[in-house]
Amino acid sequence: MFPSLRRLPLRLRTADTPAALIFLLRWLLICGLIGLMAGSASALFLVALDWVTRWRELHPEVLLLLPVAGLGIGLVYHYWGGRAARGNNLILDEIHQPSARLPLRLVPLVLGSTLLTHLAGGSAGREGTAMQMGSALADQLTRLFRLRPHNRRLLLIAGMSAGFASVFGTPLAGAVFGLEVFLLGSIRYEAVLPAFLAAVAADFVTRSWGVGHTAYPQLAALPLTPLGLGCTLLAGALFGLTARSFATLTHWITRQFTRLQYAPLRPVAGGLLLLLILWGLGTTRYQGLGIPVIVEAFQRPLPPQDFAWKLLLTALTLGCGFKGGEVTPLFFMGAALGSALALVLPLPVALLAAMGFVAVFAGAANTPLACTLMGLELFGAEAGVYLGLACVVAYLFSGHRGIYSAQVIGEVKHRWPARQQGSGEE
Repeated sequence: MFPSLRRLPLRLRTADTPAALIFLLRWLLICGLIGLMAGSASALFLVALDWVTRWRELHPEVLLLLPVAGLGIGLVYHYWGGRAARGNNLILDEIHQPSARLPLRLVPLVLGSTLLTHLAGGSAGREGTAMQMGSALADQLTRLFRLRPHNRRLLLIAGMSAGFASVFGTPLAGAVFGLEVFLLGSIRYEAVLPAFLAAVAADFVTRSWGVGHTAYPQLAALPLTPLGLGCTLLAGALFGLTARSFATLTHWITRQFTRLQYAPLRPVAGGLLLLLILWGLGTTRYQGLGIPVIVEAFQRPLPPQDFAWKLLLTALTLGCGFKGGEVTPLFFMGAALGSALALVLPLPVALLAAMGFVAVFAGAANTPLACTLMGLELFGAEAGVYLGLACVVAYLFSGHRGIYSAQVIGEVKHRWPARQQGSGEE
């Protein structure tokens, strides 16, 4: 239908104005479609997730269904999931080495299983679902526009950016996240325009559906002092070690559950463990997203066990085979840890909670730039130096082992690199 799109160059010289204009117009069309699909899917997902969360809080006895929910998710993915079972790592694989279109069934599979995870009380997030839906829907345009592999990579990056931006209401962070997450230490600038266009369009569409996002406090200006910067370095290191601990524990739990040969039994066994732990704790504080606790972290120092329980329960939920994302639980861990640090560090509790909110995520996903922008979008620019420094230090201390095993380390060459060795488990 659009044969000339197959010949679009990856790098456009600024002097070639007509080619740049054509590139802009065509990607404006493509990303407008991506934004419409991904933004609408995220709006539906957020509304359904809000309903599921409210229903679970009103019916705490639903926790008893965790093993049943695990069996349902396990059976569906075992018999009908196929490649879709790899989730976000499948998208990263296709960006690095394009082979086949993402299956459209990934959308209802991840949407339904994530809602079921939250309904039963599992500890999970939402970004993984949004990114998988955005990328799978975007990839359906590959055949329509007859895209070659290098342009299909741009399409998938745009889909990831659209899903991330629309589910959190952070278009700048969403765009940079799509550019930063698949290639550690390098950004492919030919993907900048598609990523930004898709992120902005998807966020606009989600908001146009009347779907809002959690409002966090805007941080007050704080003078830059040696003491403040020193505390930020220390806190950033702790945030990075927390991110590393979460990724390591999640991968270890995943390996343990793979010893069960029949895959559908893994979330059943994990569901039983979750049920026992949550029942013993006697609180719904660590179920689902945990947004109320995140908001609370900005208001007063929280006890240290809050972040530790969320880390353990999220690693167990995702490691045994339940579906969802890691990012909002990482927000919880970081905000709760930062809030607890206010008891020993001479910085405002809201600032420490905000630093932890973005920095633990930066370390776990290896995306310090995107997380810095997220901090600016959510909490304002007044404390931008503290937020950015915390994200960079957390990234440094987390190492290259993150939550996405299909990430690769970038090379300073004009080619797409091979898979990183030792980056984590499937």
